[in-house]
Amino acid sequence: MVNYCQPMAESCENPRTEQKTASDSYARAGVDVHAGNEAVARYAAVLGQWRHADQLEAIGGFAGLFRLPGDPSRALVASTDGVGTKVVIAAELGRYATVGADLVNHCVNDILVCNAAPLFFLDYLAVGKLDPAVAAEIVRGCAHACRLHECALLGGETAEMPGLYQPAHFDLAGTIVGIVEIEALERLGGVEPGDAIIGLPAVGLHTNGYSLARSLISRDEWNLPFDGGTYADALLAEHPSYYQSVRAIQRVARVKAMAHITGGGLLENLPRTLPENVKAVFEQPRWSVPPILQELVRRGGLGDERYRIFNMGVGFTLIVPVTDAAAAIAAVPGAKVVGWIESRIGEEPRVIVHP
Repeated sequence: MVNYCQPMAESCENPRTEQKTASDSYARAGVDVHAGNEAVARYAAVLGQWRHADQLEAIGGFAGLFRLPGDPSRALVASTDGVGTKVVIAAELGRYATVGADLVNHCVNDILVCNAAPLFFLDYLAVGKLDPAVAAEIVRGCAHACRLHECALLGGETAEMPGLYQPAHFDLAGTIVGIVEIEALERLGGVEPGDAIIGLPAVGLHTNGYSLARSLISRDEWNLPFDGGTYADALLAEHPSYYQSVRAIQRVARVKAMAHITGGGLLENLPRTLPENVKAVFEQPRWSVPPILQELVRRGGLGDERYRIFNMGVGFTLIVPVTDAAAAIAAVPGAKVVGWIESRIGEEPRVIVHP
């Protein structure tokens, strides 16, 4: 997924070499990272030609903000995303129960970076041939996840487009709108050297990296045993919502910045919410990597690029003062101190991951 609110950051120990390696891995799976970066730059040029007076600055490009008409103390927060080629696995196996929740949870996490609470959601389902029962099952997943967040599912669009999609295949995307108090938004910030990075655990790929994953684990392996279930179970594990976990941490710690670890991994998502004068330093042994991600790294022979392609076991990060770190991890089962913030000098990497 390419988020065009902000260009992807270079954030590896050797940016030039690392970017080339990651691009080569994705290129073999049919994804051109360089084309994505160029598209982002072109979008920025187009969007820079005009700006609405009530449009506010986004935090790191995870969502867009718009001043609430008639109420200068609050802002609307919006984000659009999809499930990616995870839907290919769901379609080919006829397993549709969780992709709707994947979509909603992903979007909730994106606006959560801006401290927003979800208000309403709209889905877009595109199919090659409409099967009403399948469509209803997909939307049921969206509705269930919306209900858990007290978020209205206002409606959406179902488009049948033979010739564009194979008969059994589909694409799924959605838009979420939330709300935030400007005061709550302004409480974010002040990241400084010595702060702790809290990581919330990932359960698998979530909704990113599936083009590469499908090139490494073939269709005829999906129903084979893996880690107490099947490869399909691991690949289709539901993208979790971190909403309740973040609110629990905010009750006991001052949260200075957050990041949803989606496409671009730790290397490209952390810099989106950090000031230029600091860098994030991670120590991988501080957290566990899900078995499916370990398997993909092994099969793909992936080096440091794995921290750009996959979430590698960290689904969401929060930066807190080191004095609040113990309370933060005690508030949420599975939360870990996964790294810290250091001063950044000159052109040093924005993110470093120690093995």
